[in-house]
Amino acid sequence: MLSKLKFLTAGESHGKGLSGILEGFPAGVPLSEDLIKLDLIRRQQGHGRGGRMSIEKDHAEILSGLRHGKTLGSPIALWIENKDWKNWKADRMAHEKPEIDIPEVTLPRPGHADLAGVQKFGFTDIRNVLERSSARETAMRVALGAICRTFLKELGIEIASHVVQIGTEKAASELSGDLQGINQQADESPVRCLDQKAEQKMISSIDTLRKAGDSIGGVFEVLASGLPTGLGSYTHWDRKLDSRIAAAMMSINAMKAVSIGDRINVAEAPGSQVHDEIIKQGNTLRRATNHAGGIEGGMSNGEMIQVQVTMKPIPTLARPLRSVDIKTGMEGLAHKERTDACAVPAASVIGEAMLALVLTDAILEKFGGDSLDQVKAHITATGV
Repeated sequence: MLSKLKFLTAGESHGKGLSGILEGFPAGVPLSEDLIKLDLIRRQQGHGRGGRMSIEKDHAEILSGLRHGKTLGSPIALWIENKDWKNWKADRMAHEKPEIDIPEVTLPRPGHADLAGVQKFGFTDIRNVLERSSARETAMRVALGAICRTFLKELGIEIASHVVQIGTEKAASELSGDLQGINQQADESPVRCLDQKAEQKMISSIDTLRKAGDSIGGVFEVLASGLPTGLGSYTHWDRKLDSRIAAAMMSINAMKAVSIGDRINVAEAPGSQVHDEIIKQGNTLRRATNHAGGIEGGMSNGEMIQVQVTMKPIPTLARPLRSVDIKTGMEGLAHKERTDACAVPAASVIGEAMLALVLTDAILEKFGGDSLDQVKAHITATGV
């Protein structure tokens, strides 16, 4: 499938910074660096984050594609400086070969890209892998996703997220209010959880694991409302909206599972409890429930999209697991880097960005248009 919207990121965790390009974005969309900054700040929050967040003050500088507060339809280029680079540039992340030998990282972390990465590219230094495989790269994804969020808002589409589980602690599943209100409520929670009782238990679980030098994962949910019907397609495997969303979510570091729709176990529940009956509201056909999570047959059906994403515990541990040195073959403890005890709340914001990118692409694919006004006119003309 040829995407209408394309994006590319570049940069290493402790390099000079992160760069990103968004291509295929329509003209005439209101945009500013301050709008992008809001989501970058949200990504850096959350109980369980590590020391890196006190160093970085992420700000995306818009280098191209914007004039007088509106997008131009040309590629949008962004730059985020890594503040921590100044602490590293003299040796470990210098572009030129240093005059003195820099010790190589040779003890791969279980659960990380380290070992498979050095085996793939033939490296002897794991730092060549870990710098790019780091979740630091997702800061740029959030910035690019924030641009798409401004476009979607112009079309009346809202995106929100919240944490539904950390470790064994689960939040109540009921949602109430519009998505903007849900996001505001989630942002006020240290773990982005809407259930205050579960929130305290989640915080306690994170603290317990952090004191033990361990980490903890969980589940977050991303939501989208106000979507037209028919985004995606049933005609080809790579055009199905749910497959595109699942691929986007699984591309986020440490994600291990994606489900769409009802949180009940659809493998065990009878069909009468899984499928949504069709009802008539005025001249519109709707679903009486939303077990399908807004997607049927690979297409949006006009109901709210609900995506749940499972994140494993972060593999960089303060008390490392056993490993084997790739140079000497000797057993030892895995390499240590600065790490988070829990990043599920931050991951939910990254999930919002990835959903915004996928939905923007799907809208441009279905309706076309080189400018915001054209897209709006095309949507109005179809009457969906």
